[in-house]
Amino acid sequence: MAVFTPVSLDEVNVWLDQNYQLGKAIEIKGISSGIENSNFFLSIDKNGTREEYVLTLFERLSQEQLPYYLELMEHLALKGITVPAPVRDQQKNILGFINGKPATIVSRLTGASRLNPEPVHCEAVGHMLARMHLAGQDFHLSQPNLRSLPWWQETIPKVLEHLSDAQKALITTELQEQTHFFNSADYAQLPEGPSHCDLFRDNVLFDNSSGKDQLGGFFDFYFAGNDKWLFDLAVTVNDWCIDLQTGKLDSPRANGLLEHYQAVRPLNHVEIESWPMMLRAAALRFWISRLWDFYLPREAEMLTPHDPTHFERILKLRREYPTNITPINLKK
Repeated sequence: MAVFTPVSLDEVNVWLDQNYQLGKAIEIKGISSGIENSNFFLSIDKNGTREEYVLTLFERLSQEQLPYYLELMEHLALKGITVPAPVRDQQKNILGFINGKPATIVSRLTGASRLNPEPVHCEAVGHMLARMHLAGQDFHLSQPNLRSLPWWQETIPKVLEHLSDAQKALITTELQEQTHFFNSADYAQLPEGPSHCDLFRDNVLFDNSSGKDQLGGFFDFYFAGNDKWLFDLAVTVNDWCIDLQTGKLDSPRANGLLEHYQAVRPLNHVEIESWPMMLRAAALRFWISRLWDFYLPREAEMLTPHDPTHFERILKLRREYPTNITPINLKK
């Protein structure tokens, strides 16, 4: 969510006047976190009432790909999952164009990210993630996770020249083993459906305005795709339930997240057996993308690529201690 394409307040108001009946934009502020799209907090005055939205200009995703993400958010919102709801324009279009880029407006969720989550936060995330998976089962569109195995196979050769011999050996070996896993009979049996695929701490909000720290919602669905739900769960655990300095899993947080997920959608025996490999797959996916962003960056205002070595450490841990990476009593 860096800013690659600047947008002025005047430009936004021209676009709003031509396409929406939301009111007049009175403030626009670029959002510095993230690295894929240009995002802005947008404040609109509607008959004397200030309303808050998020404006997104899409920098990499195509016009053909975008309806999947936007209609998925709309579908989930209608099912009672707290996510940003896209605002359709006067012609009922969910997507428009501003400054030559595909763009959309979505509702702004309340709350703040918990960057140092406690078990109670992980429990809430696990519960909502399982609800989200089940709510997406009847979504009418299908699009694969665009950052899955084919993208790994395409991207790794582009970053190899920047790696040490030891890193090259690690990443190529893991890719070979993941390719074998993805082509296995067990992998084919894993339940799947629309998945967030990027549910990190900074993509979830908690709202304590009521005096209780309640989950305020999931956002940033622009890496979503139809994938194995276990992969989505592994991505989430690899961020929410670890010590950020070492990458080691924290048992109380992992226990809480996985137990509350399974209270809604219990894992089957194939998922339980596949859990160690899927944690590795989730680590590999983000090591590759961080290497790509770090060594092949795009120019953008407020863009700071993430450290690739973070997920290199996590992958090494998941490979070295396969019997210690499930610190919960999974239901069998």
